[in-house]
Amino acid sequence: MASYETFAAIYDEVMDSSLYNDWLEFTKRHMSDKGHAVLELACGTGILSILLANEGYDVTGVDLSHDMIRLADKRGRENKTDVVFKQGDMLQLDDISKYNMVTCYSDSLCYMPNEQAVLDVFTGVHKSLKDDGRFIFDVHSIFQIEEMFKEYSYHYQTDDFAFLWESYPGVNEFSVEHFLTFFIKETDDRFVRVDELHEERTYELDTYISLLQDAGFSSVDICADFTDDAPQDDSTRWFFVCYK
Repeated sequence: MASYETFAAIYDEVMDSSLYNDWLEFTKRHMSDKGHAVLELACGTGILSILLANEGYDVTGVDLSHDMIRLADKRGRENKTDVVFKQGDMLQLDDISKYNMVTCYSDSLCYMPNEQAVLDVFTGVHKSLKDDGRFIFDVHSIFQIEEMFKEYSYHYQTDDFAFLWESYPGVNEFSVEHFLTFFIKETDDRFVRVDELHEERTYELDTYISLLQDAGFSSVDICADFTDDAPQDDSTRWFFVCYK
């Protein structure tokens, strides 16, 4: 396989695939009208975008990675969907069309380096939404960052690759650094090592609310862990449903 297919296939394999259905069901509960225009930010390899399209939504998927978009586009054609996949930066949404709903899942906003960058995303999303549009996203909770990722370690391997994931506290408050190591089998049976560093951070709920208000959102509902229940002290993933 080409390198982008190799890495994307690895990401898909190590990802808990059941989460895509959880994101799908959460989205449908909060935007049930089919046919609406949906923008999925950080769409990755396109799995959720295609699930949404199969439910009757008019979907555009955007991701920063050219490689992910290439595989997403290939997946879309194989599944005979009309999803439009584009390479793009969620920090630069000025040229994006108007949508009824924008989503940003899989804690992708936690990759923003600071509060200003988060606000810039919120502002761009607000501008890209139609009147009465909704923005739905999730982030890691403080409990997830401070407790669940403390000295976190995960190893996974098959005959063709091995994947090592180690997490350590980050430099900033409520931040974490994920060290990922891939050993990928080449056609001559040698294994190539590739290392990646992923840095994530989150903020207190009041900070998110304040930033969303600054971006112009009129109201925000907050829930946790794919439910519509309010966050608890041990919730791991916070969900925000924001109304323009």
